[in-house]
Amino acid sequence: MTELKIGVIGIPGKWSTEAIADALEARTGFRLVIDMAEVSLDLGTGALVYRGQDLCQLDGLVIKKISEVYSYHALDRLEMLRVAEAKGVKIYSRPEAILRLMDRLACTVTLANAGIPMPPTTITEDETAALQAVQAYGSAVFKPLFSTKARGMCLISASDADAAGQIAAFKADNPVMYVQAKRELSGQDLGMVFLGGDYVCTYARVKQDETSWNTTILSGGKYEAFEPDAALIDLGRRAQAPFGLTFTTVDVALTDSGPIVFEVSAFGGYRGVKEGCGIDAAARVADHVVAGVSA
Repeated sequence: MTELKIGVIGIPGKWSTEAIADALEARTGFRLVIDMAEVSLDLGTGALVYRGQDLCQLDGLVIKKISEVYSYHALDRLEMLRVAEAKGVKIYSRPEAILRLMDRLACTVTLANAGIPMPPTTITEDETAALQAVQAYGSAVFKPLFSTKARGMCLISASDADAAGQIAAFKADNPVMYVQAKRELSGQDLGMVFLGGDYVCTYARVKQDETSWNTTILSGGKYEAFEPDAALIDLGRRAQAPFGLTFTTVDVALTDSGPIVFEVSAFGGYRGVKEGCGIDAAARVADHVVAGVSA
C-alpha cells in the first residue's frame, strides 16, 4: 500500500465510480469521490476545492464521469480540472483528451481525418439538407451532439410521411443536426476496450428487444463475449490512438461492407468489460494509474 492520494471524479453512489474508488483505496489507503457540481475554482489563489480538499494538492485524479448527462456545461468542468493538471496533478484521462470526445462532432471529425471507416454522415443546420440526407440514406439516425447510450436519438426514414416534421422537431432541440445513415447491425455491436493504448478485450452488446433499432443496455441489450481477429483489433487501436485516453471503448459494428466505427468513448464502460469479458476493469485501471502516478 502506498501513501498516494488519488481522487475519483464521478457520480457518488454509481457502481463504476465506486468501483474505481474501491480499487484505488485498496492500493493506496486513500479514498475521495468528487462530485464536480460541488467543486469551486478560485483563480486568484489557484485553489480547486471540493468539501475543503484542494484537488491541486492531490497526487492524481481519475475522471470516471464528468457529469450524469453529457452537455456543453460538462466542458466547463473539464476546463476547471486543467488548473489542477497545470499544477502537476496527474489526471487520467487528461481533460484536454476528453474535451475532444464529449462533443460527438469533434469525435467524428477526428475519426474521419484519421481515415477510420464510419457510416455515411451529414452535419447540417439546414432542414432541407437533412431531409435530402435521409432520402439518400433510406433511413438515418439523428443524434444529439452531447449524449450517451442513444439518449435523445431518433430514427427517421425516407418512407415516413412526416419525415420533414420529425426533422423540424429534432432541430428544435438540436440546432446542429448530426444525421447518420442507419446500418444493419445483425442485432449486435461491439465494444473494443483499450487501456493506455493497449488492447484489453472486446464485448458485444446484443439486442434482446426486436422492436428496438439499437443495441444499448438502456434498450434491453445484454453483454456477451466476443473474440475479434487481428485486423479488427488493429482498427480499434487506430480509432482510439488520436485521442490519447487512459481507458476507452471503441464502438464498432460488423456490416456486409466491412467493419465501421461509430465513436470512441470518453470514459469507457466497466460493466461491459466485467459482464462481457469477465475482467475487473476498475482493478486494471487502478494498477495503471498507481504506476503512472508513482513513476
